[in-house]
Amino acid sequence: MNTALYIARRYLFAKKSTNAINIISAISVLGVFVGSAALIIILSVFNGFEEMVLKMFNSITPQVMIAPAKGKTFDPHTVYLDSLRKDPSIYSFTEVLAENALVRYDNKQTPAMVKGVSQDFLKNKSLDTIMVEGKFVLENRNGRPNAVLGSALQAYLGVNPSDPFEELQIYSPKKGVQGNSTNPLDDFTILGIPPSGIFEVQQEFDNLVIVPLSFARKLLGEEKKVTAIEINFNTGVDVEAFKRQIAKNLGGAYVVKNRIEQNQALYNVLGSEKWMVYIILTFILIIAIFNIIGSLTMLVIDKQKDISVLSSLGAGKRLIKRIFLAEGMMITLTGCIFGLLVGLIFCLVQQYFGWVKMGEANFVFSNAYPIALKWKDFLLVFLTVSFFSFIASALASNLSVKKIDRINQDL
Repeated sequence: MNTALYIARRYLFAKKSTNAINIISAISVLGVFVGSAALIIILSVFNGFEEMVLKMFNSITPQVMIAPAKGKTFDPHTVYLDSLRKDPSIYSFTEVLAENALVRYDNKQTPAMVKGVSQDFLKNKSLDTIMVEGKFVLENRNGRPNAVLGSALQAYLGVNPSDPFEELQIYSPKKGVQGNSTNPLDDFTILGIPPSGIFEVQQEFDNLVIVPLSFARKLLGEEKKVTAIEINFNTGVDVEAFKRQIAKNLGGAYVVKNRIEQNQALYNVLGSEKWMVYIILTFILIIAIFNIIGSLTMLVIDKQKDISVLSSLGAGKRLIKRIFLAEGMMITLTGCIFGLLVGLIFCLVQQYFGWVKMGEANFVFSNAYPIALKWKDFLLVFLTVSFFSFIASALASNLSVKKIDRINQDL
């Protein structure tokens, strides 16, 4: 066994002449224990929120989206896009025609984004998970178009999907009209459509009205072109490789985005929030770790005789310094390991039982704090504690070398 590690282990469990040393060491272990447990729990909660938010976004966001680099619309029936439509790797190929319009219900009205989608959009099996009222149906049994709208829009307009007598009235300016008509309504295409359901994802999507593509074409006066193509792939397909291939074949006239690029701001916010919390809690953890300096300083004073004996037996300064360095690392890493273990147990209990609640239950997700465990977080916390423990222990272990010089001078 390594000599320095062996002696440090004996010092860790041996009886000290001064009880204060044991108390300070226990406080150091407790501080690192609490800090490590808190850090891994908070990081796991942020992982849970991130997965929950992204799961809701991904339920309505395609894996790959194709849009024009310039202008608003493009022809979806080019030779390459038609061949892409038939590719066996593609699960759904949705044509999208979206534009802002005025939506009116009863006596209220507001601007909203009207998104017309082709039939492949309904292949998304996650659509039912975001519904808070009604069903995600774009055509009724008689083939008549229906609209599904976001919760923010529904709340403002007071839309009741269960009312069969009240429809949404959607106003869109007619193409090529100069606005010289005596009746302003003649300059608009006005279509009625009954609402079939309400969905809730996030504010960006909750002001959206989803309608059949044929309805959107009639409303916007666009017979062939689309504003985007949304693509989802079969399981096992390398999405990033396929996305790069599509971008290469389409050239600079088109923009091809994956889910991260479609929601770049969201991913940046989620990532920055997690790292800010990590930095703040790490500062608190550093304060707890540096308590080890006081503990080791008192231990060096307590073990002056042992240091003089070891020096007389030929132990060099490096060995003695390593003894107290190992002692400090053992104290802090003991607290870290037990903290990570308790944090893991807490996270597993919260995952399965959801004892800690956020508040009132929600239609879309559970009211228990979400938890997602990642082994990288455990490694990150362990390395963080190890790094700062090494610095604190190295500073304190220098005192043992100074003690050797004083003892030699006294002799």
